[in-house]
Amino acid sequence: MQTVAPITPESLMTLEAYAKYRKANKGAVMAHRKLRSVQLGEHMNLQFESETTIRYQIQEMLRIERIFEEEGILQEIEVYAPLVPDGSNWKATMLIEYPDVNERKRELARLIGVEDRLFVEVEGMQRVYAIADEDLDRESDEKTSAVHFVRFELSPAMCAAVKAGAGVKIGCDHTNYPAHVGVAPETLASLASDIT
Repeated sequence: MQTVAPITPESLMTLEAYAKYRKANKGAVMAHRKLRSVQLGEHMNLQFESETTIRYQIQEMLRIERIFEEEGILQEIEVYAPLVPDGSNWKATMLIEYPDVNERKRELARLIGVEDRLFVEVEGMQRVYAIADEDLDRESDEKTSAVHFVRFELSPAMCAAVKAGAGVKIGCDHTNYPAHVGVAPETLASLASDIT
């Protein structure tokens, strides 16, 4: 596991320092994000978060909103820091993507509860279903949200198996969105660094 200090106001860059860092490192951060992205079926993308992706997200929000006072910085940390995996889990932003607005509206109504039907399956072990939207409910009786935050809590045996090279499948068994995909080796290697 990558041992990283918690994200604190002191560990973040000033807006000026971040502007320089961003110019030099945006490509590397985007490559890291892409490596940790898993396309599930045609319309769902799971962006597995890491300390790197969340730190970048916080710095981007501070830059865009021109936030430099401690209270605002602490608010951004409070929103995003819980998405950093903490040794026994993978955390992801789940995006439901339909470019056509009418199709998206129709499908989000058909996909109520989809976030609870996502799973991770470590080779030879039982499925682990996502724990979704721990911060707030993102669906109504009419539709689900196009964005959800999910956590997959792995047992010590699952973590050890992944570290030892076991394959991992990610899937969804929602009635209206059955899909599964094997995690690519390079993506799995990155995800393995999140667990102990």
